[in-house]
Amino acid sequence: MAKGVLVDLTKCVGCGGCTVACKLWNDMKFDDNNPTVGDKAKLSGKNWTVVHAHQVKNKDGETVWRFNKQQCLHCLEPACASACFAKALQKTKDGPVIYYPHLCVGCRYCMIACPFNIPKYEWDKTFPLVSKCQMCSTKIARGEAPACVSVCPQGVFKFGERDELLKEAKAIIAKDDKYIKEIYGEKEVGGTSWMYISDIPFKDLGFKTGLGTTPLPTYSHNFLRYTPFVAVGWGIILTGLYHYTKRRNTISKETNIKG
Repeated sequence: MAKGVLVDLTKCVGCGGCTVACKLWNDMKFDDNNPTVGDKAKLSGKNWTVVHAHQVKNKDGETVWRFNKQQCLHCLEPACASACFAKALQKTKDGPVIYYPHLCVGCRYCMIACPFNIPKYEWDKTFPLVSKCQMCSTKIARGEAPACVSVCPQGVFKFGERDELLKEAKAIIAKDDKYIKEIYGEKEVGGTSWMYISDIPFKDLGFKTGLGTTPLPTYSHNFLRYTPFVAVGWGIILTGLYHYTKRRNTISKETNIKG
């Protein structure tokens, strides 16, 4: 069964422990220009996990702080993988959507395809790659929770089989009136491996809403199957133009010398 993570946003205090665990497990440096916690938290090539801070009104009209952990949601039918003709992004049976850099051709179609704007490009590197959360796939393959999940002191996250987590989430929001009656990630673009429950509307916490329930690959499959041929075609055209231009320059130099 595919694994997933249930996130209870009412429990998060914004400590940022999950972002530190992500850095340590994946051996990534901290990015001084892009903090991992706060109202300016931003995903980047060096930040796979961030915690956004939001000051909002609750159901009683009180001003409260809520914190939203953001990372790749690992869609059940990922648009990024569907868009990647090089197969650099692949969905595993355990749940994670994994990026294989040795297969990547740098087209960045995955960045355009993702409805959640998750994959980032390493613009500051000489040989840049696409960068995103891997959901600690090696840990999950061993039956262990992702690093961010295992360090949370507040019990914000629960790792397990997605179907069971979904049942538990429905039971929680049905029993406690403080929660809004919605599970983010249950159906968005076909469903995601990361799911959220909250007492504040998701749109007020920076979540992308109104995405629909249809998996995006359903729309893109027929079009994207021609992508490899287009890429190869452009390669042939550009190569031909290069040799044509080179030949013209050679002839021009020979004519000038004779003249």
